[in-house]
Amino acid sequence: MTPEEHYHQIAELQAGIKKGKMFGALCLKTENNNKAAVLFWKNHMVFKLRGEAEADALSLDGTKVFAPSGGREMKGWTLVPFDYVDRWPAFTQAAVDYVKTLEGNKKK
Repeated sequence: MTPEEHYHQIAELQAGIKKGKMFGALCLKTENNNKAAVLFWKNHMVFKLRGEAEADALSLDGTKVFAPSGGREMKGWTLVPFDYVDRWPAFTQAAVDYVKTLEGNKKK
């Protein structure tokens, strides 16, 4: 299975999310507050993590804080390479659980 196929499979199995776009890339947003939790970026997954889950992800070789534009880091977003595809579902769950606790986007 390709990295993108894994992304779609995880999206289908995860409850309480919807597919969307962020930075022109595929992402998964929580239904309760419409905030992105997971981003599919150049055959890698990027997860919005905190605490133990973030530390766990960053302990893996090749993972790093996500820096999509000119090396500017997005704190709290961790890029996990395809090498760890077997960990993607658990990181997705952790990211979704975390993002569900955040305040939603306010409509004007």
